[in-house]
Order: sequence, then C-alpha cells, then structure tokens
Amino acid sequence: MKNLKKSNIYIICFFSFIIGFIQCKNEKLTTVSESYVNHVDPFIGTGGHGHTYPGATVPFGMLQVSPDNGISGWDWCSGYHYSDSLTIGFSHLHLSGTGIGDLADIRLMPVNKKVNMAAEIRKRDDVPYKSRYYHGMEKAIPGYYSVYLNDYNIKAELTSSQRTAFHKYTYNENDDQTVVLDLGYTMNWDKTLKGSIRLTDKYTVSGYRFSKGWANNQKVFYSIKFSKPIVNQKIIKNDSLGETRAQLFFEKQNSTVLQVKVALSSVSVENAEKNMMDTPLNFDFESIKNKAQETWEGNLSRIKVEGANDSLKKIFYTSLYHTQVSPVTFSDVSGDVRKENDSITSGNDFTVYSTLSLWDTFRAQHPLLTILEPERVTDMVKSMLLYYEVKKVLPVWTLYGNETNTMTGYHSIPVIAESYLKGNRSFDIEKAYEAMKVTMMQDERGVNYYKEYGYVPYDLLDESVTITLEYAYNDWCVAQIAKELGKNEDYEFFLNRSKAYKFLFDKETGFMRGKSKDKKSWNTPFDPKHSNHREHTDYTEGNAWQHSWFVLHDVPELIKMHGGEKNFQEKLEQLFTESSEITGDNISADITGLIGQYAHGNEPSHHIAYMFNYAKQPWRTQYWVREILRTQYNTTPNGLSGNEDCGQMSAWYVFSAIGLYPYNPASGKYQIGSPMFNKITLDLGDSKVFTILADNASEENIYIQSATLNGKPLNRTYINHEEIINGGELHFIMSNKPNKNWGI
Repeated sequence: MKNLKKSNIYIICFFSFIIGFIQCKNEKLTTVSESYVNHVDPFIGTGGHGHTYPGATVPFGMLQVSPDNGISGWDWCSGYHYSDSLTIGFSHLHLSGTGIGDLADIRLMPVNKKVNMAAEIRKRDDVPYKSRYYHGMEKAIPGYYSVYLNDYNIKAELTSSQRTAFHKYTYNENDDQTVVLDLGYTMNWDKTLKGSIRLTDKYTVSGYRFSKGWANNQKVFYSIKFSKPIVNQKIIKNDSLGETRAQLFFEKQNSTVLQVKVALSSVSVENAEKNMMDTPLNFDFESIKNKAQETWEGNLSRIKVEGANDSLKKIFYTSLYHTQVSPVTFSDVSGDVRKENDSITSGNDFTVYSTLSLWDTFRAQHPLLTILEPERVTDMVKSMLLYYEVKKVLPVWTLYGNETNTMTGYHSIPVIAESYLKGNRSFDIEKAYEAMKVTMMQDERGVNYYKEYGYVPYDLLDESVTITLEYAYNDWCVAQIAKELGKNEDYEFFLNRSKAYKFLFDKETGFMRGKSKDKKSWNTPFDPKHSNHREHTDYTEGNAWQHSWFVLHDVPELIKMHGGEKNFQEKLEQLFTESSEITGDNISADITGLIGQYAHGNEPSHHIAYMFNYAKQPWRTQYWVREILRTQYNTTPNGLSGNEDCGQMSAWYVFSAIGLYPYNPASGKYQIGSPMFNKITLDLGDSKVFTILADNASEENIYIQSATLNGKPLNRTYINHEEIINGGELHFIMSNKPNKNWGI
C-alpha cells in the first residue's frame, strides 16, 4: 500500500512537471510570437550599400535620433556605417537608405572633460570630442539605441516620440558631466549657412541651424532641455556663420545621469517648444522608450507571419519596420509647416509629410501603406498637393519641404491615382487631377520634348529611355483618373500618349533604345550591358537589360512587340541567366544585387520577376521571386543588396514574402508569387482580417499547386485590392514541383 501511494505521488509529480513545462514553454512561445519588436534588427542594412541608420524613431516620426560616424562617403549617407568604430555624436535628422548625404542636424555629444571648442575642424580626425565604440556595446531595437563611448566611459541611450527625442547619458561617478552641441561640422552634401545658440534659461538651450545641401533651403529650429542646470558654458561664434558650437557643463552631484529632450521645427523656436510640450514635462526616459516600443509593436503586429524560422522572421519584421520610418512627419503639433519659398502654412488639419522618395516608393512601399495605413496615405497625398501649391507641379523627391528634382518621372502621380482608385478618397480629387494634368503638360524635365516628339530624344536629354517609359506610365495613371471623373477627352489623350514606349522598342535587339529627334536613328554604338552613371546615357542608374521592361500598364502589348509569348519568355529568362558583367568606364554604383543582368539592388528591376505571370509561366515567377528572397536579403548588417531607399527595398520583401506584389500599383491588382510562410494574417482594422494560408510552404516547396479564395477555386495569377480589404482567406497548396497548369 505504501509503495502504491509512493507510485501515485511520483506519477502526480511527473504530470505536474510536464504540465508546468508545457505551460512555461507556451508562455515563452507566446511572448516571443507576440513580441514583434524583438524580431527587428535595425542594424540590418547599416553595412554594405544599404545606407540605413540604427538610431531611434517612431513610425513616420519627425525625428530620427541616431549616431554619426563623422566622415563623408557614399556608404555614410545615413551618417553611420557598420564598418566604422568612431562616433562624433547623435544628430536628429537622418535619411533611411538613400544614396544622398544630407541632414544630420543638431548634433549632441556627451563627454567627461573640457575639449578645445575653438579647434578648426575640416575632417573627422580634427574633431576634439570623437570617441571609439565597440559593436558589442551597442544595442538597437525599434524606438531605442544605446552605445558605450569608450573614450569617455559614458553610456548614451536614445529614444523618441513623434516630435521629441530623448537622450540619457550615464557618466562614471565623480566624472565631469558635459555635452557638446555642434551646428557647424558637416558631412557629405550638407553645409551650414547660419547657426544660433542661446541659453533660454539655466535648463534650456535653443536656436536654429540654416543649411544648404540636397535640400537647398533647410531651416531647423530647436529647443533642448536638460534635467540638470547648466553651470557653465563655452559658445563659439563664427563671424559669418554665427554660433556654431558650444560646450555645456552640468552639476555632477546627486546623480550620474543626465537626461536631455530635443524638439525641432521648420517654423520657429516657439514651435519647437510647443512640439516638446506634446510630451510629458518630466524626464522619464523609460516611459518614453516603452511608449515608442508599444507604438512599434502595434504597427508591426498588423501583419502576423507563422511557420518560419527566426531568421526569416527577423528579415521580415525588420523589413516591415523599414517600410515605416519614412515618409517623415514635417508639420508641427500646431499644424504649421514651412514651405520651400519660406511661406508658412498654419494650422493644417492633416499631418504634412516630407522625405518623399517617390521614384522608389511608388512601386511597393506606398501600396503597402495603402493596405495598412490608408488614412496616412491620404495625408501624404494632401502633402503632395501642398507642395504643388508652391511649385505648380507635383513633387518628384521632397526633402525637408524642398524639391530636389532627383530621379526621373513624376511618381507622385501613381501614388495619388492608386490611393483614389483603391477607395481612399478623403482629399480633393479635382484639385489632385488638376495637379496631375498640369504636371504632365508643363515644359520642364523633358516633358516639352515628350509632348513634341511623343518620346524624349536621346540627343536632346540624357536618360531619355527611362524618362520616356516613366512618363508613359504617369500618363496612363492620369488617364485612369480622367476616366473615373468622366473627363473622356482627357482620358483618350493621356491613354494614347501612354503608348510612348512603342517609339523606343527595337525589334532587332529586343531592347528599349535611345532614339534620335529625327524619329528614325538609334543611339549607337549599342551595348545592353553598358552603364554610364547619370550622364551621356539613355538609362537611369542602369542599362538596357534592366530598363527595357518598364511597361507596367500594357504587358500584353509588350509581349506582342517581342514576337509573342515564347520569345518573351526566352528573353525574360535570359535576363536572369545572362552574364552579370556590366560594361563601361563609369558604371553606376547602384547596379547591385545581380542575378544575371537582373539588379535587385535598384528599383527598376523590382517588378520584373512577376512578368512571367503575364507570359503564362507563373511557375517561373514563383522560382525567381523565391531566389531573390533567398539571395538578396539576410540578417547581417550587409543584409540588403542595395540602397534601402526609404522603405522600397524592404517593401518588396514584405509583399513578396507573403506571396503578393503590386506590379502596377494603380491597377488595383496584386500579382501572386510564392508565399514563404505557412500562415499570414493581415489586420485591416475594423475587425477585418485577410488570411493567406500556404500549406507545406518551405525552402523547397516554392511552387503553387492550387489555390482557393474564400473557399472557391482560384486559377488566376492576381488578386484584386477589394478582395483583400474586404477580408477573407487566400489558400495555397505548395509543392517542390511546379504545376504548369495553375494560373494559365
């Protein structure tokens, strides 16, 4: 009887242990699966040519407080590159993944000793307050960054709200507590024009920094509050530039921690102070950090992926994170914002956005936001119309309220068209249509040649092929809105002009080529692998192999021009299997991520793998999309194969990983690729979800065998926007062998 009782006790203990273990494991799994922030690594893309920054921001926030290495160079466009190990401090405005070096405004650097503020600084070696750091003592998660400054034994921590950045500096016991404010030392394209540093009270420094770079008229006003009183200061004034540098000293008794709040405005110091008042008055760094992470958690949870290893989830959620760091908030909490002509618009009832990298983001990033954040996209459209009021033309690439006119085409047009045609109509469509039409009928940036010849002749303007193809697509988008508004004459005009690509197709070579103003002669000699970066070339940051496929709006006609499906299939396959040699003496550094002549590191290639769907070979789309997902992204700092470009490189990954792609964004159709995850859940708001199931999906099982939509067989290679936003279920059966009958 004793032994039986003893056995029962053992059995009870054993099952209690098992139940406890399962509960513990389930709790752990639940925590991990629900902590989307923990899947994000902001260091991905900070190496190679990714050009991202690791610092702290919130979704679409006004500030991006991040470390600056302090040297100029293409790979330091964001201010930071993972190969480096020196820093000169933390500035508050940064670009994510562009090829342009600008911003890095209002820089703070904590030090523990007096430094020579009068030293002449021409390069980083001259900076008297730089410090070494080790990546092992660095940490970055969404909304938070920290690093240990070895030369000063200071731990620096950064976080942010929408319009205020927070710093927390922890010094060693008894060390001097001091901070350098530098408005003068610049990197890359940026140049200080005027600086101002004023002690408003014993806790506050304010002023402005006016600069010129990629943004020609950049006015940044700031207010900086410290948690301790300033007990001494040294301010350096330049006769022509004003106050450009200061060292501030603080009480070191009672606490080793100094906290800082920084708010900016394009309008005034007073507005910067109001922006700061939008956050709690105290210096509760941890609560702001927690709030930033909660905000990111909410945004990242809009897409839930299941059935993949941690590495794939890390790439996916880091990509989703990168799609939401720009465009950035530009208007103040009051609604005020400075226009490029220095006029101030007051009390806007919408958030004004800047950093509009439209040549890149119209392709996938804006379409992703149209699904996840349609109200925000509406404000972005209103922002574009606000810029139109100044320039009387829609924006091309807007930075800090300035038009940079960088890149080709007018791709605010497809963003506006897509938003309206997909049902986001809380903006003045008549005003928007006027802006679209005026933009495509003015005479700047080669539109005059386009109107006169029907295409842009190569002997009148560089990059003529790319410009012509992109204007043709812009025209098609204008035509769709004209049709929607019942403007039939305009519809016919722009639809007819959208066929401009036909002028440039050379049947002999199968490429789009530069044509002379005589309307007969091709640009010779011709080498489809040749690249000449941004000068004396027919193609923008690429070659004929990469740019000849940009006919988003009429692929069936492009297939006919190639001589039918078989010829088109062979040419498309050759793109991916051709030698990756790029010829020329001035090859564009943007041609990266090569698979054959396909260049995933630059946006013109991003739609091409999905063209097999149109050529009745969807299994080749499935193959090549998976190959790109597998080879062009990883979890290291070198994890992007080219410029992140304000979210586009990552948006391609997000869409393609869930099995869809907005091939022609304004069409309302998403091409189907090859979903990587067994289950994807899109939270569409208002209790609506769209679920994508991919049974058996794995690294080997990349081919779709069959599909159903809401339980009904689906045998087409696209899905409509309405079918997604209405909620429902798209269900795939995957295998390691192609089904050459599905989707045909």
